[in-house]
Amino acid sequence: MPVAEKISSYFSGIGAKRLSRVEVKPDNSNQHEFNGINAFKEFFGSDKIRFKGTFIFLSDDQDKVDKIDGTLTWYDARAKHPTRSEFRLYYTSNIVIEAASQDDLLIIARTKADSLMIIVAPEGSTSEKQLLWLFGLDEVGDKFITRDFEYEDRELGFAGKYILSELGIELVEKDTSYFDELFNRFGNTFPTTKVFSEFSRSTVIGVSAIEEPDKTLLAWLEREELLFKALEAKIVSAKLKNGFGLVSSEVEEFISFSLSVQNRRKSRAGHAFENNLAKIFEVNNIYFAKGATTERSNKPDFLFPGLSEYQNLTFPADMLTMLGVKTTAKDRWRQILMEADRVSLKHLITLEPSISKNQTDEMIAQKIQLILPEPLLSTYTQSQQQTLITLSQFLNFLKIRQLKTLGI
Repeated sequence: MPVAEKISSYFSGIGAKRLSRVEVKPDNSNQHEFNGINAFKEFFGSDKIRFKGTFIFLSDDQDKVDKIDGTLTWYDARAKHPTRSEFRLYYTSNIVIEAASQDDLLIIARTKADSLMIIVAPEGSTSEKQLLWLFGLDEVGDKFITRDFEYEDRELGFAGKYILSELGIELVEKDTSYFDELFNRFGNTFPTTKVFSEFSRSTVIGVSAIEEPDKTLLAWLEREELLFKALEAKIVSAKLKNGFGLVSSEVEEFISFSLSVQNRRKSRAGHAFENNLAKIFEVNNIYFAKGATTERSNKPDFLFPGLSEYQNLTFPADMLTMLGVKTTAKDRWRQILMEADRVSLKHLITLEPSISKNQTDEMIAQKIQLILPEPLLSTYTQSQQQTLITLSQFLNFLKIRQLKTLGI
């Protein structure tokens, strides 16, 4: 059995609080500090330290996510005083703090590389809820709450790894048992996502898409992510070693290559999710159409039982089912609302942990039934869980509906 990965692999400790007005609108134009920072003495000690830092504004709107490097200085402003100490953490002005508002969540995390991550998430957002869950925090106030992961370690699981990826943290994977087979099969080229999904599934044993579809789906997706990153690293390393051609065009070629890597990562994740769901539907003998065109050239990810039934206006609309598939649902779930006019209650499956209650309430109001793989349910509140269904429950719903339509 693989060893469960812990949050201590990435962070030694964190502190969290709500930003005050003076912290987001400081009078001093260039040098800034966080208030009530003495709580960090247990992590930082008493000596003056200059940290490299990464500032992240983690908005639910991907267009408003900001990330910038900077420096921070920890020191005792009363170091020469015989009896008193007053520790401060200074940082230079940056776009992340400028984008923050009073009462937004602030996380200061010391990484295992001995740098700092300064993370800000808007109050009431899904990003805020995910950070609170990741670091094992309940609601926080205007005083720093600290966590020392030497003593309060937490297993990451699928949800924790998902949130770390959202922060731009490259996960350290230790299982390399299928890398030789992977490289022998594909060399220095990317196969189609369908072929890659099939290969990745073939390396996962001890799962059942019929008996445990939720756990099976996550096991397939985790393995595919691991193998994809290994193949990507091999291909990118070879490209970097060989260079990008003539000096006059080297910068443009590098930028183009970098963008292609990022775009491939994003599109592959969505296609992998769809491919593995399709396999689960097939194994469970569910009839479906994938990527079929409905009204206004819209293409819902899945239609049940199929496109011909959807186009047949004599087929009862209340026997039709539409499923949207979104790896992330923070600001993208509304896209499915216009994808199948004949289906009033739309289903949406996502891998997003800890979506805010405001968002899930709005989904309910918009007649969207949210589906989550069962291991992710625990990242939601008890009241939210009452409105969610698992993949297994969705499959049972489809099977019952399918049996009813056989007599139509």
